[in-house]
Amino acid sequence: MAALLETKRNPIATCARGMLRMLLAATLICCGGAMAADGLYRAQTVVTGQGEPNRIIGFGVCLEDVLIKVSGQPMLARDRRLAAYKSKAKEFVSSFDYHDQYAGKPHHDEQGTRDRPYDLTVDFDDKKIDGILAKLDLKPWRSQRPVLGVFVEMQHGPKDYIVTSDGTQSDLQRDALAAAAGKRGMRFVLPSAPALTSANVTPAELLKMPAPKLTSIVAPRGGEAILVGRLVWDDGDLGWATRWQMAWGGKDYTWQFRGVTFDEAFRRGIGGAAQVLSGNGDPGRSK
Repeated sequence: MAALLETKRNPIATCARGMLRMLLAATLICCGGAMAADGLYRAQTVVTGQGEPNRIIGFGVCLEDVLIKVSGQPMLARDRRLAAYKSKAKEFVSSFDYHDQYAGKPHHDEQGTRDRPYDLTVDFDDKKIDGILAKLDLKPWRSQRPVLGVFVEMQHGPKDYIVTSDGTQSDLQRDALAAAAGKRGMRFVLPSAPALTSANVTPAELLKMPAPKLTSIVAPRGGEAILVGRLVWDDGDLGWATRWQMAWGGKDYTWQFRGVTFDEAFRRGIGGAAQVLSGNGDPGRSK
């Protein structure tokens, strides 16, 4: 039921994206080092067909994502100043490519490829992106980004569990976290179920756990900055009531919202962590 309430997804497209995201998750979870610069200046969105009108719209969507990813400032999504740049996003593109989500599947009507969904991948000129950020009073976040150790409690009715790297009930959440991390240029690790059991970490006590204890669980896998979240399903809102918290640089940060899918909750959680780590302010105080 929870999965049905999240989003309506085409099963074929979901399968294809799921495989790609599984590979992305493995990369994000296992690989160390800073994200390559070309990855920071690249974004992807889904468009219908390969016509120019939809491609131009896709360029605008990808431009916003790249500006957020490169700067670490998720509040740019609400910045009205972006409209002027998105309207001429084509000027900042260095290259783009399409991937047919239905590759290998026959056309079902005379419309051919016009109505088929494509993954549009766009690379932007790094100097031009940096120039836009400068005009927005922001800077590229080029320093090595700490690996997030992510601990998330999911409560849906009687079900209450922590998202793990190996639990089958965490499959959808791992997929969503991988997508959110890729979108924001972050890497993350999750705790394993045995590690949580060994450390006596339970869902009900997760938010109260001291950061050093949680760090000790994920540090062997590369976790550096601890991000803790709690998502509770609300039947009234038909969405998740969400709270995130992290400690960094001697300060504690919390931010919360409600009525969203867990995909969106993870995007805001990872985005808020990026905002803190990049020095772009407190996500709990941003409007």
